[in-house]
Amino acid sequence: MSIEPITGRYLSITVEGAPRRIYFEEAGQGRPVICLHTAGADTRQWRHLMNDADITATNRLIAFDMPWHGKSLPPEGFETQEYLLTTQAYIETILAVVDGLGLDRPVLAGCSMGGRIALQLAALHPDKFSGFIAIEASDFQAAWYDIDWFDRPDAHGGEMGAALVSANISPFAPRAERENTLWMFKQSGPGVFRGDLSFYTRDESLIARLGQIDTEKTPVHIIVGAYDLTCTPEDAKRTADAIPGATLAVMDELGHFPMSEHPEGFRPFFADALCKMPVHAVKAA
Repeated sequence: MSIEPITGRYLSITVEGAPRRIYFEEAGQGRPVICLHTAGADTRQWRHLMNDADITATNRLIAFDMPWHGKSLPPEGFETQEYLLTTQAYIETILAVVDGLGLDRPVLAGCSMGGRIALQLAALHPDKFSGFIAIEASDFQAAWYDIDWFDRPDAHGGEMGAALVSANISPFAPRAERENTLWMFKQSGPGVFRGDLSFYTRDESLIARLGQIDTEKTPVHIIVGAYDLTCTPEDAKRTADAIPGATLAVMDELGHFPMSEHPEGFRPFFADALCKMPVHAVKAA
């Protein structure tokens, strides 16, 4: 029997002029690292790294559930709204969490839609962060699937989402972690995966902003799995090539959800990415 070192709390912030109650988990000490989950998922994707004593000995990993996800409830009146994530709301939420937790230029690590928004922040708000780890991230991907299938009255949205996710998990992923990863998507709220994918598959604004990223001030490291059908190594390379000074690592045996589907295989790539990020003095609490 053991108690994990991860602690969970709630943070009250304001996004788009309305209150949001954000659930976040953290583990470790030292340099703060914000960890963003993928579309339709939550902080559980990061649990293995947050339980890694070697990683958390010098890094304070902080993962939070976006509104509508995990333990972060939707805003009041959500039952009358259609959930469609926008770049503006996504950025505002992340910056509000950083400010609300009093973080001084944390590293930002995000996967999939979290990797995409990390690159947006590298272009638009580099002063707020010390570096960016963009996992399974690229400039833009049009959907090769119909996102409306994930929110229909005649189909189970969670199981449809898990079916799409399963195609993007590496065959090398341990069976237990593959199933745990799929379970998170089966639990996603109605319409949430679709709303996230609306952002991921329709907002092309990052393409024109890649040239704004200054990696001499804030490094950008992109990591991609060879078994990722949604963001392929070619997509990631195209994006890295468009950012002067960005670095790229391809994970030969991993897919689109590496920290969740195959944490052991992902760990060395994440540790290497952290080594590429600058270390700033941490303010006393």
